[in-house]
Amino acid sequence: MPDSKAEDLKTAKGTPAQDRPFRFYDNRQKYLMFVTTTAEKWAVVEHIEPELDRLRPTPPCLRVFDAGVGDGTVLSGVLRRLHERFPTVPFLVVGKEISLEDVRLSLDNMPDRLVEHPETVLVFTNLYYYEAPYLQPATATENEPVRLDVRLSGTTSSDFERQIRALQDDIADLWQVVASPKTENPRYVTPTILTVSRQDRAFVLDSVMPKPGPEMEYDLILAVQPYRARLAAERKVDYVLGPMAEALAECGVMIGVQATGQDPGMDIVREVWPGERPFQTPGPTLVRLLMERLTRTLPERRYLERTGAGETGLFRYHMHTMPSELGESIGTSTLMAAWNAAVYVAQIDDERLNEAMADNRYLAATAEVLERYGGLWFIDEIFSVQRLPKR
Repeated sequence: MPDSKAEDLKTAKGTPAQDRPFRFYDNRQKYLMFVTTTAEKWAVVEHIEPELDRLRPTPPCLRVFDAGVGDGTVLSGVLRRLHERFPTVPFLVVGKEISLEDVRLSLDNMPDRLVEHPETVLVFTNLYYYEAPYLQPATATENEPVRLDVRLSGTTSSDFERQIRALQDDIADLWQVVASPKTENPRYVTPTILTVSRQDRAFVLDSVMPKPGPEMEYDLILAVQPYRARLAAERKVDYVLGPMAEALAECGVMIGVQATGQDPGMDIVREVWPGERPFQTPGPTLVRLLMERLTRTLPERRYLERTGAGETGLFRYHMHTMPSELGESIGTSTLMAAWNAAVYVAQIDDERLNEAMADNRYLAATAEVLERYGGLWFIDEIFSVQRLPKR
């Protein structure tokens, strides 16, 4: 993996801040404001749902891998819809997340899932994309992975909530990160695998508990905004999508979702930065490169590619606004929410943001776009790859 610690240390010094990749989803204020003021999470779940009809899990369980859990909204929504389709099938759910706050938020979403679908094993890990599906570091590390197995007692969501909240101190210790000198991306200090399940289902779930290693394969892999938009297509495929697609079980489906910039949100950004072009790798390009990689690395397997959400794979989600907020005088809070959503999706770094917000021109640009379109929306695209059974 090219972002190794040794390489980071060699190349970090002297790298201009504007040339360093920007981890937009690690800014908590921007992220939480975006999540609460737009309908993206709901829209993503809605457009993932039709893909779930293609799943064909095999015993002992249905296996799910989420390549960036975030606050857990998408994962919990998908799990509800999986329960609807497979109410008696045990679930093994593995989520990769480097952010401590997101792990906390995600765990807060899980007590109800453990009540409705008791035969569920939840796993959270801070390992890298190419390690997380297999729940083990790819190479020897200074610290052996910490494997924390939590069996929850009781039967109610309140029981589970109290016990999960009691894990907060342990999680805080285990989810420490350091910034990569080269990329400024957070890196784990201690590789960690946290497993959570119900004690009263221990017998039934014995065969479902994860067994780390290359044999781990998944029926469903969620790749929702798992990489930086500006990252080259080849790197997105080689270091994120490729390793995950290789972890698909037979008939398993990997679903990708990413922003496109084909929307009024990008109009706001270009009013301030006219030459901005963060979205340069459309889904069809990524899928083509991914299929080429899979043909090289796993020629004995067969994969099927396709778009979702109709022929184009594009779908729209809106920023939440009341009609009264878009009248003759748009309120400052609405303007700030729209500005935040636009620059969050476009992944604008803090240095340029601070420069742009030195005066009120950014608010004027935001107001003009909101007035022109009567609101604000964004366009995402969805695509998928399915591993086909042997002939």
